[in-house]
Parts: sequence; C-alpha cells; structure tokens
Amino acid sequence: MGKETKELKGNEAVEIVGGKVEKVSVSKHPEASIPQTDLSLADIKRSQFRPMRWVVYLVILLVALIAPYWFGRVLAVRHTAQVVGLLSPFAPQGVALVSWAVTVFALATFALSFVEAHSWLWRVLFLLLLAFEQLIAGVSLLKFQFWYSTYVMYGSSATLPNAANLGIIAALVAAGVYAILFVGLLVCIKKDSPLNVLTRSWASFLLYFVIEGIALLIVLFSGLLAAV
Repeated sequence: MGKETKELKGNEAVEIVGGKVEKVSVSKHPEASIPQTDLSLADIKRSQFRPMRWVVYLVILLVALIAPYWFGRVLAVRHTAQVVGLLSPFAPQGVALVSWAVTVFALATFALSFVEAHSWLWRVLFLLLLAFEQLIAGVSLLKFQFWYSTYVMYGSSATLPNAANLGIIAALVAAGVYAILFVGLLVCIKKDSPLNVLTRSWASFLLYFVIEGIALLIVLFSGLLAAV
C-alpha cells in the first residue's frame, strides 16, 4: 500500500493511494512576506549589532558605579552636618525602606534588561536606580562592619545611615537567597511536573518580591535597626 503524489494543481493534488488514483485537497503555501536572501540568521544579527552603543553603555555603567558612591562619601566627610540635617526628619524605618526599595528595583530592572533584551528602557532605568543606590551607599559609608565608620563620622546620628545600609544589605542578601532557590527549582523540578509553573517568568518575579518583602520585614521588626 503506497502513496505517491502524481500531480499538483492549485490547492488539489492527484495521488496514487493503494493503487488507486485519488484527488485530495492540500494547503497552499502563502507567498513569502520577506524577500529571499543568502544571509544567514547569524549574518543578520551581526549586521544589527552596534558595538559602539554597548561600549558607551558600559562606560556609563562604570560611571554610575563609581561616581555616585565617591560623591556620597565626599558629602559624608565634608558636609556631615548638612547630611544629618537632611536625614533628621525621617525615621530609621523610612530610611531603610527607601534604600531597600531602590536596591530591589535596581536588581529587578537589571533582570528585565535580559528578559526584554530588545528594549533599552530597562537598561536606562537600571543605570538611574544603580546610581541612586550607590549615592545612598556612599553617604552611608557602606562597607563591611559599616557601623564603626558611621559612628565615627555621624556620632549619635549614625542610626539613620545605619538604617540605609541595612536596607541595601537586606535587599542584596534576599536577592542571593532568591537566586539560590530559583536555581534549585530549575534543577529539582521536572519539565512535566505541575510545579514547573514556579519557574515561569511571572512566578519567579513574584517569588523574588516575596523574598525581598520578608527581608524588609526582618529589618523593620527584628530589632536590627536598634542593634547597630
């Protein structure tokens, strides 16, 4: 029992099926919407790549990492009284919330810049949030065992820069916990498992914000703000 196409006409084909001639309907391929080309997909991507754009972006990224932190430290050292006066109307919980939020959304836009690789919006927002976070870190003298530096510089007013540091550190630690947990889910959950929904982009972002929210609650209500 064989099947052989003998003729193709319009949307019908004449075939020999099991020794009998039959006419069957076939789908007609639509006309090509793009012109034929000898270029491969790699060639097309290579022609669309703009290296100077990325060079400029990386330079701006380095500036956003270094300049705001340096400027913040200059403010902390040379204009300590003005910094204290600017922060004094705020409660430590509010300062921690602001520094936490800036860091959390900076990390989120960094991830979105990979998810939405065709859009430069998230890359620009990441640069702005990163620069703001680095400025806060500079003013707060963020480093290992920061409480010694802030006490020497700010004295009895060190509670506020300490709160800013705790907000940044909490966001970074929570992001590390999320990364470990997400990789663990990718490794442990099988592709045909119903739990595989946890690895979807919307679910992973929801998980990220849940973990970050838990970290913020720990900072605000565990007594850490009063301990440093």
